[in-house]
Amino acid sequence: MTRSTPDRNDPAARGTATAEASGDAVAGEAAVGATAVEALTEADARAEHAALAREIRANDEAYYREDAPVISDAAYDALRRRLAEIEARFPELISPDSPTQTVGVAPSETFGEVRHAVPMLSLDNAFTEEDVADFVGRVRRFLRLGADEPLVVTAEPKIDGLSLSLRYENRRLVLAATRGDGTTGENVTANARTIADIPDTLPADAPDIVEVRGECYMAHADFAALNAREAEEGGRVFANPRNAAAGSLRQLDPAVTARRPLRFFAYAWGEMSGVPEATQYDMVARFGRWGLPVNPRMTRCDSAEALIAAYRAIEADRANLGYDIDGVVYKVDRLDLQQRLGFVSRSPRWAIAHKFPAEQATTVLERIEIQVGRTGALTPVAKLKPVTVGGVVVSNATLHNEDEIRRKDVREGDTVIVQRAGDVIPQVVSVVLDKRPEGAEPFVFPTVCPACGSHAVREVNPRTGREDVVRRCTGGLICPAQAVERLRHFVSRHALDIEGLGEKQIVAFFNDGLIASPADIFTLEARDARSLKKLKDREGWGATSARNLFAAIEARRRIALARLIFALGIRHVGETTARLLAQAFGTWEAFAAAVTEAADRTAPAWHELNAIDGIGEVVAEAVTDFFAEAHNRDALRLLIAEIEVERAEPRVAIESPVAGKTVVFTGSLEKMTRDEAKARAESLGAKVAGSVSAKTDLVVAGPGAGSKLKKAAELGIEVIDEDAWLALVEGR
Repeated sequence: MTRSTPDRNDPAARGTATAEASGDAVAGEAAVGATAVEALTEADARAEHAALAREIRANDEAYYREDAPVISDAAYDALRRRLAEIEARFPELISPDSPTQTVGVAPSETFGEVRHAVPMLSLDNAFTEEDVADFVGRVRRFLRLGADEPLVVTAEPKIDGLSLSLRYENRRLVLAATRGDGTTGENVTANARTIADIPDTLPADAPDIVEVRGECYMAHADFAALNAREAEEGGRVFANPRNAAAGSLRQLDPAVTARRPLRFFAYAWGEMSGVPEATQYDMVARFGRWGLPVNPRMTRCDSAEALIAAYRAIEADRANLGYDIDGVVYKVDRLDLQQRLGFVSRSPRWAIAHKFPAEQATTVLERIEIQVGRTGALTPVAKLKPVTVGGVVVSNATLHNEDEIRRKDVREGDTVIVQRAGDVIPQVVSVVLDKRPEGAEPFVFPTVCPACGSHAVREVNPRTGREDVVRRCTGGLICPAQAVERLRHFVSRHALDIEGLGEKQIVAFFNDGLIASPADIFTLEARDARSLKKLKDREGWGATSARNLFAAIEARRRIALARLIFALGIRHVGETTARLLAQAFGTWEAFAAAVTEAADRTAPAWHELNAIDGIGEVVAEAVTDFFAEAHNRDALRLLIAEIEVERAEPRVAIESPVAGKTVVFTGSLEKMTRDEAKARAESLGAKVAGSVSAKTDLVVAGPGAGSKLKKAAELGIEVIDEDAWLALVEGR
């Protein structure tokens, strides 16, 4: 097999190279289902929750930003399902930074940014018939529908493509944007105009503002023809239709997009100056009358049983559709009920995606390699004999950790069953024991780091006495793998984002002793000026490239506080958490002083840190532990001397009586469900907390209120009843 070299400007081609060779980056710290959620202690749950969140974010980056996924849909769904199960049992682990509360990733800076007038959210998933029944039951309970009251739900194929939003003003197409992180997407208007399925104008009966949403995809026949043409012309052969469609839509040159056979299905909408229909089904039909392609397989169902029947019918006809789908989407039909149901942080309550089972294949696990991550985690990677699963060649799979290897008794040389559902790297489902080669030995997980030789240990929780699921290198700063990974993270796109200082350069500079800590980046030019061996004289460099790198570093001497906090690579601190910390403290000096003082768990700073909405004890411990290390403080002191950290801007609140306030609901609510009350509060800009603290602004108490009401009285916090709450938010 020959690995092709992808075009830098062609994300789809990058996906092809990844599909063929599977790349080096695989997910890997979290063990999915190693211990039943019901059996997890709180400490174990926190540790696994953090590992799962990291793994999901890494895979979101690969899927949404690079159009080059590195694990299968089934493996990804399993990670999200496990995370949701843990949060259901331990709701205190839910934070704004959790993948259950976010959508996609930030848009690429290659294209102009577009802020969606109405967020483009993702869907929760169902995997079994029981999940579908639960969805229907949850909707009925939320709406308090009686057993005899009708509930109509639509069912339609879930297209495996790229989400696209089309904005029409005065019936003319003025903007097309990808989903991005759900709030901000990429401006791909010029490319979208080349797609024949997308009309430039809408008919006269369309409202003045129409924001149509749907899926950009490539049909099987078109995909095969494109690959045949590319192969004949010596071009790139694409991995699958989804990668080809995503990369084609995100081309820098619209002329390239115009040569790619892209198609579009409309199925939803965002901002509308007027909604001419009362149901989901009728709105989609209206799109069809306006000249937008809509899926003919959409149908209405009146029960969970009818939804399952529609799912089975679409699944049975899946091979004959002519395009890729990976499930069926269910949506409550009546728009007034959709409005009542509202949204959770990343998805609507009124819709769910029922995913198809993963595709499977059998291959040989040739060897198990150990990779060392930024946090010192030792991740086992299964190197597979290349196998085609669902039309894509895959050769790598994550084995998560040593418990997962032991549980499945995976050995080098084993024949294994692997599965995927539309992406690249599969998961190992099981071992075919009757094909195990004679003499195959159980895999012995290393107890020393393969990168530095330091001990690799599984930390023991002092409160529970249980081992962490992840084995970590104890080498810290002396471990080259960790040091390089931390430096790579520090200069990554969402951290300092230094142009020209990527993985290859970081590794080379580290190995040659030029960069060992973040501060070294900003002293590189001065040291280079004193050095006999100049950067411009190194192989692969020149005067222009060296000058450009120094200019890019200089441009990052002024950095946003949130970016800097994220760049530090503190465990459990992602982009959202970094923003929360930045907004809470405002300046680097205030942040550093507070988290240093908070190392004393009895200090007021510790309690203030925990009281920040969306932080919690796990993040607080990780941040204070980081600052408690003398070598970290020394490294930060040298770094801060080289840069200027911008003051963080406070959150922008929407106009409402409760915007920016922290609200706690306690006791029984009689005029709406607790979920509905919470959704209403959040839609008005309030933060809903689960406990009362000094940061709480308002407590809404119903019958049966207990300890929270008492706590509010002790702290002198305003308490109102449900009627007063409704009067407040409704402006009565």
